[in-house]
Amino acid sequence: MEEQKESIMKKYGFYLALLILAVVVMLPTPEGLSVAGQRMIGIMIFSVIVWATTAISYPVSAGVIIALMALLIGFAPQPGTTKLFGTAAGMKLGLSGFSSTAFILVAAAMFLAAAMTKTGLDKRIALTILSKLGAKANRVLIGVIFCGFILSFFVPSTTARVACLVPIVMGMIKAFDVPLKSKFAGMLMITVAQVDSVWNVGIKTAAAQNMVAVNFIKSQLGVDLSWLDWFIAAAPFALLMSICLYKLMLYLMPPEIDEIPGGQGTVQKLLEGMGKISVDEIKLLVISVLLLCFWTTEKKLHPIDTSTTTMVAVTLLMLPKIGVMNWQETVHKINWGTVLLFGVGISLGGALLSTKAATWMANQIVVGFGLENATTLVVLAVMALFLIIVHMGFASATGLASAIIPIIISVLQQLKTPGVNIVGMTMILQYVVSFGFILPVNAPQNMIAYGTDTFDVHDFVRTGIPLTLIGFALIMILGATYWKWLGLV
Repeated sequence: MEEQKESIMKKYGFYLALLILAVVVMLPTPEGLSVAGQRMIGIMIFSVIVWATTAISYPVSAGVIIALMALLIGFAPQPGTTKLFGTAAGMKLGLSGFSSTAFILVAAAMFLAAAMTKTGLDKRIALTILSKLGAKANRVLIGVIFCGFILSFFVPSTTARVACLVPIVMGMIKAFDVPLKSKFAGMLMITVAQVDSVWNVGIKTAAAQNMVAVNFIKSQLGVDLSWLDWFIAAAPFALLMSICLYKLMLYLMPPEIDEIPGGQGTVQKLLEGMGKISVDEIKLLVISVLLLCFWTTEKKLHPIDTSTTTMVAVTLLMLPKIGVMNWQETVHKINWGTVLLFGVGISLGGALLSTKAATWMANQIVVGFGLENATTLVVLAVMALFLIIVHMGFASATGLASAIIPIIISVLQQLKTPGVNIVGMTMILQYVVSFGFILPVNAPQNMIAYGTDTFDVHDFVRTGIPLTLIGFALIMILGATYWKWLGLV
């Protein structure tokens, strides 16, 4: 029944989105909102529906959204005049995200992930970690969590990290002669997905949605968050969540076996099967470590931004003799659909801000929830709960961040509570955007893990709901303590 409902939404989602867009465009323009702003709200709702229902693919949705912005904004009158914006201006808005440094960083990150996959360095790192931790069930779980943590530094793509870990963990499950539907197998595979979502929060460069938030913070608030600024604020949260994830998985899905006979030997065998570390792996490791050093010392030892250092690293990886790959063999391994979605997402958020649509919606939220004079913790609680609920309908955290971060910034700007750190609060609420813990369809990494058939949707929900509640509780606790001490709340 659930699958039938999902297929109906997928089949008719596009037409529903078009219908609602048409209704929004034809409604009388509310006071305080421009015609262009009203049309951008319609385009945003259209985008949310097609992304949530996956009625059309992400690359196609990107093209449709650009066309809608060109036409609907192009034929909207400029505020206070009868003169139209013009389709060229509308198209410029639609393409504005592709000139963002954040867009360049995400595109470059795709090439870094492709280099990891090509050389097998990500697999070697994961197997090396797992081979050192022994064959006890709880140690293997620690190994999976630790792999997710380490790979987050070097593989700036959640999907790529999970795609690397899943076959390794599947190989272990089969080699240990454990049934696919066993609690041990389900525990490991759910953890693979969840730990990557957790460290999406902890590391700025680990996920594309973080770049969306960083881009809007820079363009709207004039603050460029460095890699280290993000890490100092977010890493304690991700570390506490990793510990809670470990305890929660052992409690809710206790493995049938305490120790797997020959388990460590199996991992060692997989590692030995890779042979000696190759020259390309050494090159990639050196460049990755240097890149990490530049990320962590940004604004401390040098003024070079994250996007530029990443672009230089990718250029080195593509050069003859120095690099490890060439354009012909790499171009087909890049998920250009994600790159397109990211660029359009930035354009969508930028247009919501420039047409003042985000400000108008923020005012409705502030008045509706009575947040104008609320304390920062109350605002944090209300907005975090709102994001958790909204995320239930999203399969893309990048899409969610693109639609919601401009509105969050506008909401925070309208608060009259003294001492609100808009940059800090936006960054913390962006952490909640990565909370795709509840349903397999809430994130691509969840779907990759679900595709292994090692657990049911019920298992994922049963572990995901408590993990989400723990995440929300930690947001509030750190908001009242650590983040307050840092001056972020």
